Amino acid sequence: MYLTMNEIILRIFIGFLLSGIIGFEREGINRPAGLRTHILVGTGSTLIMVTGIFLSQSYADTDAARLGAQVVSGIGFLGAGTIIKEGVSVRGLTTAASLWATAGIGLACGAGFLLPAVFTTAIVMFSLIFFQKLSHALVSKRHEIRVNILCTNQPGQIGAIGTYLGNENVQIKQISIHDEQEESLRLNMVLRLPVTTTPVDIVEGLQTVDGIKEIES
Repeated sequence: MYLTMNEIILRIFIGFLLSGIIGFEREGINRPAGLRTHILVGTGSTLIMVTGIFLSQSYADTDAARLGAQVVSGIGFLGAGTIIKEGVSVRGLTTAASLWATAGIGLACGAGFLLPAVFTTAIVMFSLIFFQKLSHALVSKRHEIRVNILCTNQPGQIGAIGTYLGNENVQIKQISIHDEQEESLRLNMVLRLPVTTTPVDIVEGLQTVDGIKEIES
């Protein structure tokens, strides 16, 4: 059964709509890849898949899946561009994954696999919205503490403290540094702790960091 031009246009349009839904959610929370990027990925993937099917129907020795496979491998480079490393944390993984999923949805639309494409879009949107709210709810349950640290004034001292806190998944929300003496620094810090971590755990752990003289919380 050969594709008609109306079927081709319909598949491309559905690819455009479904990818736009995902992109709209990403755009709304100001992510690196937003509405336009997702639409381009989804619509382009749909076109490539439809083109592969058209070529396989026109030329007997053409494999329709070959062009689609190139989309799957090529989308990795675009996704990598949305990933940003900030210190010990990494941002953009969810957006990169949403681009990858959008490419798959586009390929499904191009292949005429429309109902699964719609269902997958619904799952992706549910995951992006519901689990983001769940994550925010969990973060809001984390408690913040203030600590006052007297430590040695030497190169790498603050870095050592930050490394320890990062390894414990403790976020530094605020920090002020004061010269206590010529050889000492006093750090006033506001820390956000994970749900499973207590202030006592962090204070006791900080006391094991070399160069720390005194801690008050």
